[in-house]
Amino acid sequence: MSAGERRGIACAGNWILDIVHDIPAWPAKSDLVQITKQVSGLGGGPANVASGLMAMGANYPVVPVGLVGARSLGDEMLALTQEAGLDTARIGRTSAATTSQTHVMNVPGDSRTFFHHTGANDLLDAQMIDVAGLAGMGLKIFYLGYLNLLATLDAPGPDGRPRAASVLGDARSRGMITCVDLVSSQSSGFRDTVFGCLPEIDYLFLNETEAARATGLRVDAPEDEPGMIAAARALSEGGVLRAVILHSPARTIWLEHGVAQVFAPAPLPPEKIVSSVGAGDALATGIIHGLHMGWTREAAVELGFRAAAACLGTQTATGGLGPELLSGS
Repeated sequence: MSAGERRGIACAGNWILDIVHDIPAWPAKSDLVQITKQVSGLGGGPANVASGLMAMGANYPVVPVGLVGARSLGDEMLALTQEAGLDTARIGRTSAATTSQTHVMNVPGDSRTFFHHTGANDLLDAQMIDVAGLAGMGLKIFYLGYLNLLATLDAPGPDGRPRAASVLGDARSRGMITCVDLVSSQSSGFRDTVFGCLPEIDYLFLNETEAARATGLRVDAPEDEPGMIAAARALSEGGVLRAVILHSPARTIWLEHGVAQVFAPAPLPPEKIVSSVGAGDALATGIIHGLHMGWTREAAVELGFRAAAACLGTQTATGGLGPELLSGS
């Protein structure tokens, strides 16, 4: 099956229960602060991309792949996934770990702080992903996220590379386009995991913090175009097959075939920002849809910007995304 005949996107990796707590200010040590609002939603790159695509009305198969715990939090994750219109057949369950969860402490218009438990995501392995089965479904894109937050897949395999590299190589050899997203973790092996996977990645998504951490190069601010371009170039030279898509709140750099194109989103007034949880994933969702549809990079990034802006207006990662984002496309 040729790439042109393939349709659909597999979204594999982290499936996280996000519990977002709004607080008026960050408390001092040992102090108490009241939670003014609380909401639960799907979290993690694959969950956000998959549910975001469904919310926008994507008219092709979107297949979630992951692992959750066997108890009540896992039940909630599967219920939320099904409510998003997704088939949970390829989300496994385990009694060996609890469902991954992130408690997000959000000060609206100011900052967010994450308390994360990796849980079942640490146990996700290549056999659970079943790349051959996904390719056999005729899917076009294989998305994996997040590198450096999937302990088993981040760990070296028999060939010395991260096991994720073998999964990605398998997907590519079976005719799928690979898209990978990073996470801003403090993993001691962050750089090795990233560079070990680069030669199997068609499109790499990451933010400016992750770019600096992966390359060791300085990116001084979200507006630091030279720093972002230098980091994107280092990652491209490290083996990325098609494009590095490096984003910050102020810029998106698309570097492909050695040429960098810079995009700048329209700034949102602070009163329009409820939470920045999932904004980067919303940007990726729009761009990945564009890649699937064969759009120009300009059109894909524009949809990504609109999706990110919609995300910023709600508490959860995909609550603001809807079919109106594609209605004018």
